[in-house]
Amino acid sequence: MGDNNNVNLPPGFRFSPTDEELVVHFLQRKASLLPCHPDIIPDLHLYPYDPWDLDAGKTMAVGNKWYFYSRITNETRITGNGYWQPVGVDESILSSSNHKVIGTKKYYGFYMGDEPPQGHKTNWLMQEYRLSHSSASTSSSNRSSSRRSTTHSTNEYSKWLPLICCVHESNSDNDSAELSCLDEVFLSLDDLDDDNISSPH
Repeated sequence: MGDNNNVNLPPGFRFSPTDEELVVHFLQRKASLLPCHPDIIPDLHLYPYDPWDLDAGKTMAVGNKWYFYSRITNETRITGNGYWQPVGVDESILSSSNHKVIGTKKYYGFYMGDEPPQGHKTNWLMQEYRLSHSSASTSSSNRSSSRRSTTHSTNEYSKWLPLICCVHESNSDNDSAELSCLDEVFLSLDDLDDDNISSPH
């Protein structure tokens, strides 16, 4: 995929989905092995890459945000020069039609260094979108039916199920537009945690 990753969109359209649209129109269909239209988000195994390496045609770039599919894994989120660490609390994504939880949005900050808590916090942020347990179960059932197999366990499906990652650097001129209020609150909480860890008791 080239640098202009919106090339498959009709003229005048820009990729700017809501959290609900990412879950319903992309994650659920991806997990159920159904086609996505437009099929513009690439697959990528995140963890070998530092965040500044993601813009080299590996992801779908929209402004300073980079979108891609990855997979749920128990691996620690360690890259060549640092690691991704959770920031704040998870955010539930609700359906606008029935207000049920359909997904979860997790927040991460990128730290330079070998392992926590010695790392140095950077301006790189990541939002990770996952299906809720009920949505994942439905998608797993659909996927099993599409392959005419019922031999896979729930744990096997949960390891296969995709997630969507959105990575961006927060020190651009558009910080206030790029960061939501929750992003800013979570980053502030993370700063407090860092101060408490470094303060002598």
